[in-house]
Amino acid sequence: MANSIAHSTPHTVLVVDDEAVIRARLKGYFEKEGYRVLEAEDGEQMWYEFGRQHVDLVMLDINLPGVDGLSLARELRSRSDVGIILVTGRDEAIDKIIGLEMGADDYVTKPFELRELLVRVKNLLWRISLVKKAEQAVIEQLDENDDVIAFEGYILELNSRKLKHGDEIIKLTKAEFELLATFTLHPQQVLSRERLMQNTSHRNQDVNDRTIDVIIRRLRNKLNPELFTTIHGEGYLFSAKVGE
Repeated sequence: MANSIAHSTPHTVLVVDDEAVIRARLKGYFEKEGYRVLEAEDGEQMWYEFGRQHVDLVMLDINLPGVDGLSLARELRSRSDVGIILVTGRDEAIDKIIGLEMGADDYVTKPFELRELLVRVKNLLWRISLVKKAEQAVIEQLDENDDVIAFEGYILELNSRKLKHGDEIIKLTKAEFELLATFTLHPQQVLSRERLMQNTSHRNQDVNDRTIDVIIRRLRNKLNPELFTTIHGEGYLFSAKVGE
């Protein structure tokens, strides 16, 4: 399923919450701000709406009946690069961390100010558009006919966004691919978290360092962990010899 930011307006927001009052409140407010708003009360309805039309951003409540919002966020991120903002009544740091690890871009707790949520939505959509430009710039650094990077037995195909290890295809999220592509274009160089942040989809200003650490951890779990070296106080180094 390929959802991505469209150039046409208005942007489409999918509100997933089991409370009809909250859905109505968000729908009314964001439609007045010029957005197209879809509604879903659970995961089943979310997938129905998500599958039948383009969606730019999902506001996803964690405490849903049936499949919970964290699990839905993980599945959404595995299928798409759509923007994800988690909404919940809980305000525990562990929920925020888990949500980011599942692939969410941002996190707000109830009760929230609608104006603050609007700013977060605008900023996330803007950041996603910048990421797409950054990703294209990364690809353009290669020769026109060379979109394949080899390193340590892995093959990274930039245009198709696939990572292969032998006959195995390793599934990467949008942010994981962007970070790995950046590393492979700058092997054996120390890259700061700030620099890495410029090439990933996760750019919430409150969680920059933490988010990069989370993505690196996921890459270590999927690839040889020794490829990613932590340089304390500076950032990360990709130790592979690219082209071998």
